[in-house]
Amino acid sequence: MIGASHASILCQRAKDLFPGVAVAILVAVAAKFLSEHYTAPAMLMALLLGIAVSFLAEEGKTIAGINFSARALLRLGVALLGARISFDLITALGAPMIALVVGGLVATILFGLAVGRLFGAKWRFSFLTAGSVAICGASAAMAIAAILPKDERSEERLIFTVVGVTVLSTIAMIVYPILTEALEMTRDQAGVFLGGTIHDVAQVVGAGFSISEATGDTSTLVKLIRVAMLAPVVIIASLIIRQMHDGDTDGTRPALLPGFVLAFLVLATINSFNALPSMVAQGLGESSRWLLLIAIAAVGMKTNLRQVLSVGPAAIGLIVAETLFIAIFILIGLHFMT
Repeated sequence: MIGASHASILCQRAKDLFPGVAVAILVAVAAKFLSEHYTAPAMLMALLLGIAVSFLAEEGKTIAGINFSARALLRLGVALLGARISFDLITALGAPMIALVVGGLVATILFGLAVGRLFGAKWRFSFLTAGSVAICGASAAMAIAAILPKDERSEERLIFTVVGVTVLSTIAMIVYPILTEALEMTRDQAGVFLGGTIHDVAQVVGAGFSISEATGDTSTLVKLIRVAMLAPVVIIASLIIRQMHDGDTDGTRPALLPGFVLAFLVLATINSFNALPSMVAQGLGESSRWLLLIAIAAVGMKTNLRQVLSVGPAAIGLIVAETLFIAIFILIGLHFMT
């Protein structure tokens, strides 16, 4: 009887979630189609399309599924990113370059927190933007947003950050390869610069392979090292936030170790010991990309565009300053290492 009761509850829950999840999936598929046919960032397309149908999150049967997609599927997508990481991948770059990349990441987060007040930003927004710039763009923004204490403007800050890092990443994909040529960088130096500074993985790949295959391989490797830093950054931030805040706005205390971060670490460890077949790892990586795309579509549906645009020019200035900071940091580092 108990088993039948649980099955009935799960079945009803699935029925409640299905309309909203289905809509989010449709938006994600449309975004992927537009991305592939018009060379536009898929994340940005999913976000904009989601905003266009935001009325679906205001009333009706789709609300529960949209909320589920924006929260649960997001965390699952971040967790599955771990299948793309391995220790061998990280150590292949060499200690000096790893130190430069990790140093740039940490310095950018500290820079964002330090100068945020000059731009009128509170620590939550400063950490959200700096973390997304330093680590892996939209994916990092969503992971960091999941551990931040919630308030009435949490989703507005997330949407602005995702749009900001995606737009800046797209600009960098075009401008930075030209800059590497102007500075007469070697292919390896260009790969480290592109992978160490551009926010989103897709734009790193596009910029790197536009120069050469070797540069593309190096830039992708460097970028995945930054992605690997997502887990330790989120864990450390969770511990600090847990000490700073007694509870969230809903009365719950932030988790000591978020489950999706633990899953990320487990998958990365398994993959590092070559215990994950390549086909499985590729499948999980592709699933992660789709889940994050569906999640950002759902986040877009929950967005009030007018409120997002109200963040003002100071917020734009902050995210641009953080982007310039990490670029200058990596450039200076490469200069002294050659």
